[in-house]
Amino acid sequence: MKHSKKYLGFAVSVLSCVAISACGAAFDLPDQDAFAIGRGMAFVATADNPSAIYYNPAGITQLQGDNLRLGIYGISINTTYKSPNGTSYDNQDKLHGVPQFYYTHSLEKTPLSFGLGVYSTYGLGSQWPQDTGFRTVSTQGQITYETFNPVIAWQIVPSLSVGAGLTLNYCRLDLQQGLFWPTQPFDGFEFKGSGWAVGYNLGVLWKPDEKISFGISFRSPTSINLSGNTTAYNAVATPSPPFPAVIPPFSQPSSASAKFPFPLNMIAGVSYRPTPKWNLEFNADYTDWNTVGTVIVNQSTPFALLPVNIPLTLNWESSWYYEFGATRYFDNGWHVSAGYIFNENSVPDKNYQPLVGDLDRHFLSIGTGFKSKRFDFDIAYQFGYGPPRTVSGSTPSASGQTADGQYKFISNAIAASVGWNF
Repeated sequence: MKHSKKYLGFAVSVLSCVAISACGAAFDLPDQDAFAIGRGMAFVATADNPSAIYYNPAGITQLQGDNLRLGIYGISINTTYKSPNGTSYDNQDKLHGVPQFYYTHSLEKTPLSFGLGVYSTYGLGSQWPQDTGFRTVSTQGQITYETFNPVIAWQIVPSLSVGAGLTLNYCRLDLQQGLFWPTQPFDGFEFKGSGWAVGYNLGVLWKPDEKISFGISFRSPTSINLSGNTTAYNAVATPSPPFPAVIPPFSQPSSASAKFPFPLNMIAGVSYRPTPKWNLEFNADYTDWNTVGTVIVNQSTPFALLPVNIPLTLNWESSWYYEFGATRYFDNGWHVSAGYIFNENSVPDKNYQPLVGDLDRHFLSIGTGFKSKRFDFDIAYQFGYGPPRTVSGSTPSASGQTADGQYKFISNAIAASVGWNF
């Protein structure tokens, strides 16, 4: 039994690293509206539908009356892993759906507009087979991060608007890994936690000329106190090398908590409209992941050889999205869009975790839609590709397993949004 407790001490530390890794670039969700997705998310300097609540709250001053917009983003993620010995594995948790809700109201004969958005800024999940070479590093993770975002915007002059809002954020994590190696499916370690945090978002929209507009948005960092529990278990007695003795069945739960930081985000962009029928835009989107440094996981039950307070050094790196988009408008109310995104990775090899599958990624998108006086809709398709990334020198688990190997990423996504003006 003392061998199992030795492994548990290391398992808590490793799994906690996985928890924060699940919030990395591969789980960032800037895909909050079908029109924006169709033009590569280059939308901060356009921001002319209710999803501006997320992209740039200053933009809702461009909307008249009451506007409701509903949407969904469905994505299939195929992350593959090839171990150093040449064996390949596929992520088994591939399909995800992310809904959005936006509502805006502009007061008549005043420069004020109000809005409410409900969306997920982080999310998705991963599940790897039990026979991978890193089961004691990570096997499965799910993250849900929901934001309730009331905003207010003020049109100071016809060419300049500002916006601000509060973000009420709820996060839920469910993360799992194996304990012993070689592979056997009867043991595991799981952390579940949830919590709330309050933040804010800001936006500016400036149109010095009818052909050019500039947009800036800022989303504050937050820290969420996740409260929940950890559970370590072994369902059946089984040998566990390098210890030849049989590990007896056990189950050891504990209440646990951790304060996890989520980074600030800033987007700046410029839109150029050479004619009323064309809108070209470029955005630079920065996420300050280097604020994710050391996290402390607190457990209430002291196991043998298991520290109650576990410091975790993560050392993430900040990263950028570079977004290009174009839309062509037609006289009959229809429009078509296309876009391209380059997204930098943010997890160094030393701290790499398979639940993230983090690497440089390219996204191509196309979209179309229709807008009338009272009704509008958009649909978009997005293809994502990550050139192979070879990880080496990652920190090993207690059993000596690492996340070293080659990772690839391909995604296919469809988004749809529908809106009403009343």
